[in-house]
Amino acid sequence: MKTTILLITALILTSCCCTKNQKSTPASAGRCREIKNSYMKKLGLYVENGVLKKNDKPYQSIGVNYFDLFYRVLKNTNDNSYVKGIEQLSEAEIPFVRFMCGGFWPTKNKLYLDDKEAYFKLLDEIVETAEKNNVGLIPSLFWYYPCAPDTMKESLDQLGNPKSKTIAFIRKFTKEVVTRYNDSPAIWGWEVGNEYNLHIDLPNASEHRPWVHPDLGTPTNRTERDDFKSHHMHVVFDEIAKVVRKYDKTRILITGNAVPHRFAYHNTTENSWDEDTREQYNEILLRDNPDPFDTISIHVYPVKDKKYVGRAKTVEEVIKVSQDLALTAKKPLFIGEFGVPNNYSNEVKSVYKRMIKAIKDNNVPLSALWVYDFSEQDKEWNVTYDNNRKYMLQMISKANNN
Repeated sequence: MKTTILLITALILTSCCCTKNQKSTPASAGRCREIKNSYMKKLGLYVENGVLKKNDKPYQSIGVNYFDLFYRVLKNTNDNSYVKGIEQLSEAEIPFVRFMCGGFWPTKNKLYLDDKEAYFKLLDEIVETAEKNNVGLIPSLFWYYPCAPDTMKESLDQLGNPKSKTIAFIRKFTKEVVTRYNDSPAIWGWEVGNEYNLHIDLPNASEHRPWVHPDLGTPTNRTERDDFKSHHMHVVFDEIAKVVRKYDKTRILITGNAVPHRFAYHNTTENSWDEDTREQYNEILLRDNPDPFDTISIHVYPVKDKKYVGRAKTVEEVIKVSQDLALTAKKPLFIGEFGVPNNYSNEVKSVYKRMIKAIKDNNVPLSALWVYDFSEQDKEWNVTYDNNRKYMLQMISKANNN
């Protein structure tokens, strides 16, 4: 009832600003939007006093990564197989997906550059499908960190230059996506990209430069200027956050980072591979999820050698330690990826069950399984309702309803 009254008030005030007989000016139109927005219910997920909320209530759920939800369409504009995928998730009460909202390689940005209307028509159809099925979307705007500079024919160090063509491209794309879909209830939050933090400040960076595939739009070789540094990453974070917050004041902002390397603090401070302490892990986690990002993002998987970040002994301990820090920082934890590959051991199901239990026991507000309906990873990771890993989706549905 309170929400209804506020909405009616907003409509009345808006109509008072811009009646049929009164010519609207840019200033009055802007004021109308301000009044209307101040009374409208917040869309998607948002944070209040360190608590993740949706529809004015604390929120907790497990979703999935639908990595190529949009990418499959960029590769084949006639591919609408995602419709069935979204419908199945909706029927199973799996409430949201995280997906790559753009090209992985520069060649897949060609449609955006050549025919923006056609590009967004494809994305419109995905958003509309999600709306129809009440499935939330967390678009990861620039999934693969070299893609934007490669698209702009610049070296990767230009990610750290606010005046570069790369950053101008990033700002423009972010603005266009956010303003186009800001009013959609399907959009739950905004994410920068995927695991940028795993590529920064590496002592052996020359051995881990981005892939070279000239046929897909990359340069023919990489140089020292393509070694990714923490300050490059933070410029990207800052520029995207500024654009998002200009047009969307409330939805959650996510870096998309993974759990840091076990040596991340020493990589940056000493250019060494010395192992970080628990305190240093916490420091790096906060450094790499800076304000105004209002969540802490990690991706966590079990490892066979049992050597975990912050000198944790188990994957469950990593989840607990990260959630404890998130609570202290008043930034809800988003486990943007978790899962167990088929080649991990002969106890995949029991390990996966333990991870789900750790997520629930620690009251992690938001998490997403890797990966749903992605045939390129059929051998180890793909989970569908038609393969032998479907029990993972069934466990998520059960967890969401307990």
